[in-house]
Amino acid sequence: MPSILVINGPNLNLLGTREPHIYGSTTLKDVEESTRAVGANLGVQVETFQSNHEGYILDRIHAARGLTDVIVINPGAFTHTSVAIRDALVGVGIPFIEVHITNVHAREPFRHHSYLSDKAAACIIGLGVFGYDVAVQHAAKNLIKV
Repeated sequence: MPSILVINGPNLNLLGTREPHIYGSTTLKDVEESTRAVGANLGVQVETFQSNHEGYILDRIHAARGLTDVIVINPGAFTHTSVAIRDALVGVGIPFIEVHITNVHAREPFRHHSYLSDKAAACIIGLGVFGYDVAVQHAAKNLIKV
């Protein structure tokens, strides 16, 4: 069965309670359940992973090599700081979709630059948590070779 790995970076474990006026009230558990349901409807297995630690995210990306068809990643603050995550994503050769809940381009200037966007198969920005479902749908329909 084709597979998609959804990775969430730092502070995304606080979804639903962290600045709900910015990020909404949907929890990470809700997001994970929704992406798995969307994947199941499309015949794709969705696995989820979240860490506040850059090294754990790197290890999970490396472990996906040869086992995962597409990665969907919301790197959180690592978007703007992590060359290491960029290098890992490029290095494993798995197409990936970058997701952001908010429109990062309408926020603070430091959030406008992503180390990942130029290597991503797609970027989904500002659709709220619905962006994760869109990413899984796009991955299943356009990036997985069956």
